[in-house]
Amino acid sequence: MSATIDRAHLKTLLQEEIERFRRTHPRSWERTQQARRSLFAGVPMLWMVRWAGAFPIFVKEARGAHFTDIDGHEYIDFCLGDTGAMTGHSPQPTVEAVQQQLEKGITLMLPYEDAIWVGEELRRRFGLPFWQFALTATDANRFALRMARYLTGRPKVLVFNYCYHGTVDEAFIVLDEHGQPIPRPNNIGPQIDPRLTTKVIEFNDVPALEAALAEGDVAAVLAEPVMTNIGIIHPEPGYHRALRELTRRYGTYLIIDETHTICAGPGGYTAAHGLEPDFLTIGKPIAGGIPAAVYGFTEEIAEAFQARLVVDDADVGGIGGTLAGNALSITAMRATLEHVLTPEFYARAIALAERFEQGVRQVIEEFELPWVVKRLGNRTEYWFRPTPPRNGGEAHAAIDPELDRYMHLFALNRGILMTPFHNMALIAADTTEADVDYHTQVFRESVEALLWKSGA
Repeated sequence: MSATIDRAHLKTLLQEEIERFRRTHPRSWERTQQARRSLFAGVPMLWMVRWAGAFPIFVKEARGAHFTDIDGHEYIDFCLGDTGAMTGHSPQPTVEAVQQQLEKGITLMLPYEDAIWVGEELRRRFGLPFWQFALTATDANRFALRMARYLTGRPKVLVFNYCYHGTVDEAFIVLDEHGQPIPRPNNIGPQIDPRLTTKVIEFNDVPALEAALAEGDVAAVLAEPVMTNIGIIHPEPGYHRALRELTRRYGTYLIIDETHTICAGPGGYTAAHGLEPDFLTIGKPIAGGIPAAVYGFTEEIAEAFQARLVVDDADVGGIGGTLAGNALSITAMRATLEHVLTPEFYARAIALAERFEQGVRQVIEEFELPWVVKRLGNRTEYWFRPTPPRNGGEAHAAIDPELDRYMHLFALNRGILMTPFHNMALIAADTTEADVDYHTQVFRESVEALLWKSGA
């Protein structure tokens, strides 16, 4: 018989963890109050108000897979900047390369020789021949979408229910309880109703995919190859084959966003599973935490785009940015790709992620919890439902904000930082077996406390 959760007991436990957090983080609380005088909500970026504590932790120093806050607490970092620091904080090869480049120039709007090395390495890893630089994956996605609409003459984009591709306007659309498209709730100030620009379907639904593409108005499908922003949702067998076949049949470009799924290997999920996208976008970890992103595309797209490009207006066409492709980010990309995100890194990190997954699964089975644990490369998460969700709608319906916050805060109060909005962990180059095993211990303790009142 599966264990059940006493919700009143959960509420009590959560309040105890909130009070413990407040009591043990006085300096972060003081800095939050000070920050509110000049920073909206006391944070430099709006979503930081969603951390599990009553206020965010202020970091003093981070190195590798660990950091220290200004109250002197040390943490194992399994969040790692929500993938931006998947390399570990301040990887030495990247730091050394950046330090040297700082003395030679940061940005000039001119090419640097390192850009050639990076372009050739991206070609080798991902299989697409031509590349351009941006500063964020959001920009990379926006630019790819612009190119797709420009070349096809089609107005629509297709995305998956509860996907997330940064702040790309077209992606802020979901399906309601009746399966009808609606603007994503709490989408702040959309420029236009996304139903005018976007179609949305469930991941893994091949008939819905074909029906949406058959109308002939979709320029591109924008997809993570494995959904990660609503939990890890793997494609079902044959889904990617169908996705590629149908997009080609109906003249629609396929954009694969590898920003999170680069955790699958050196060439992301694309290389690991032999995908053949028309465009590929990626940001976050490829420069070791320095803002950088890239987007690549096929020779066919390059030729078609070149034939239509008006050089005199190349600077005002909506693609590019003054700081994109700057020397500092390109240098950081080269150092990170050459020395950090190596096959050796992935072999070690994935093995540790498997250990993390095994530890969590053992606790789930020990206490007969109706939960699942899932993994993609060096990314692992547990989910509060008895079976893995097969699409965004199922995953969203299973979200338990109170239980999520309790699990996060219990871990945080004991020196473990998990990825916000998920019970998700990334493994860095400096993560140790001891770090992983400590998480298993704390996870067990949180479950024991949660189930104690029920006598489980």
